[in-house]
Amino acid sequence: MSNVHVITHPLVQHKLTLMRKKDASTNSFRRLLGELSTLMAYEVTRDMPLQEVQIQTPLETMTAKVIDGKKLVLVSILRAGNGFLDGMLNVVPGARIGHIGLYRDPTTLQPVEYYFKMPSEMAERDVIVVDPMLATGNSAAAAVERIKQLRPRSIKFVCLLAAPEGVATLQKAHPDVPIFTAAIDRELNDHGYILPGLGDAGDRIFGTK
Repeated sequence: MSNVHVITHPLVQHKLTLMRKKDASTNSFRRLLGELSTLMAYEVTRDMPLQEVQIQTPLETMTAKVIDGKKLVLVSILRAGNGFLDGMLNVVPGARIGHIGLYRDPTTLQPVEYYFKMPSEMAERDVIVVDPMLATGNSAAAAVERIKQLRPRSIKFVCLLAAPEGVATLQKAHPDVPIFTAAIDRELNDHGYILPGLGDAGDRIFGTK
């Protein structure tokens, strides 16, 4: 579990609790997710490399440090991952965006890709994969495997909630990919939902059932 990072900041935990509540409206759930993903982005980007540039302050010229946001790619696992993007972009507005769509084959129960769109020159980029729920871990592992084919400099996985089963699946498939989450819950139920969890994140973000 050394490559799993649970973000225990009080504001993160407070907002997660509000999101878990059954009576949280779609509007409040979506707003809280944006706020929470912004807070999580600070932790996830803590080790991003800096470069030095020359700037002019009102008083003199100096050498200062900046992040090259154009080298960062946020990859959303559709559709629920899109709820993470705005909050992350508040921190790194220069990041590029990628999308990967997966569905579970009803016979094999394995993820099947139906959409894949990434920025160019991925070999020069650092990737943060976002999906609110790491449940079985099969979709996350498949998404990371597909992204690795483009040979990016690094990959991180960020989720709101994780189940122990999902963490184990992703770590077994990709032990080199750090996992960032606000909580690791107890278990999965027979339908693959995280317990105690917060329900279906996509439905709660978009107001669908």
